[in-house]
Amino acid sequence: MTEESIKVEVALLLVAVNFLLELKREDQMGEMSGYQLGVIGALFLSVASSVSIVICNKALMSNLGFPFATTLTSWHLMVTYCTLYVAQRLNFFESKPIDMKTVIIFGILNGVSIGFLNLSLGFNSIGFYQMTKLAIIPFTVLLETLFLNKQFSQKIKFSLLLLLVGVGIASVTDLQLNFLGTVLSLLAIVTTCVGQILTNTIQKRLSVSSTQLLYQSAPFQAAILFVTGPILDQYLTRRNVFAYQYSPIVLGFIILSCLIAVSVNFSTFLVIGKTSPVTYQVLGHLKTCLVLGFGFTLLHDPYTSRNIIGILVAMFGMVLYSYFCTQENKKKQSVDLSASQIKDKETAALLGGMSMGDEKESQEFIKKSDKDSLV
Repeated sequence: MTEESIKVEVALLLVAVNFLLELKREDQMGEMSGYQLGVIGALFLSVASSVSIVICNKALMSNLGFPFATTLTSWHLMVTYCTLYVAQRLNFFESKPIDMKTVIIFGILNGVSIGFLNLSLGFNSIGFYQMTKLAIIPFTVLLETLFLNKQFSQKIKFSLLLLLVGVGIASVTDLQLNFLGTVLSLLAIVTTCVGQILTNTIQKRLSVSSTQLLYQSAPFQAAILFVTGPILDQYLTRRNVFAYQYSPIVLGFIILSCLIAVSVNFSTFLVIGKTSPVTYQVLGHLKTCLVLGFGFTLLHDPYTSRNIIGILVAMFGMVLYSYFCTQENKKKQSVDLSASQIKDKETAALLGGMSMGDEKESQEFIKKSDKDSLV
């Protein structure tokens, strides 16, 4: 082997290493771009489906007189599970087994949180119920800071405060307190926050997708609400869901609501898994502002300047939250990418050093061979 051929091989090896490292960097950038598109798609699906189901359920409950919200939610979850079961059988996704104890506790907790939210609405004024929903964000921040060691910057906290103030101005009208209603609201806040934090934590720590987690937990959520829903609804409405006269138009809206709910439930798990429980709650308040806006413009609901100012303040807070989150994510990604590039450079230098060592050994071997041939 000649000295020139050794140099050529070393050069080719270094080119190949640099090419592989460049491919790795492109893959990382592609993964980031794909992840961001996935997040945008999940957010859009969540907003569109949630606003649609609010409009559908408002027509069903207000205009058609079907007041059984908890029972309807159990039907939503049963249809969601059946839809996912068919999708899994058709190989649209692969079912991943999860520890049964974890799934049961998670499913029951989410079902109970829905029941407590409905009870909170039943035993409190609309204004206090809205305050309950607003309290979910700061309580989630508190729990994640204390138990998950998650840090929230002052900019993020300021934007969240602005958002909550805006939504409060727009939606909170009366605050009538009572002991039982307050206790139910506190239970609703705690169970909702813990359930949403678990939704994010389980997906990341057990490496399961939102679809897999929803598929495993939906039967338990549906079961707890299917058993307690009719009792809860009868207590709140003084009417029996099984004695209700179901007209064809009511059945049609119920079916439509259940179909939309499949998208709502799927997008909920998807958004929380891809972002965070806090971001999902921010998105929920965006839906509130959109529903209020649609009511003012399309349904001609009465409104005041206070409502408009509140919505504008809330939207400004959401824009700030989105901007600050994007900037922090970019900074985090650039740090991760820089660390990866440094590691890649060290790998290339190590391979280059090994190659140069091989080249020196080969040159010494050639010189020795030439000397031996002269002798």
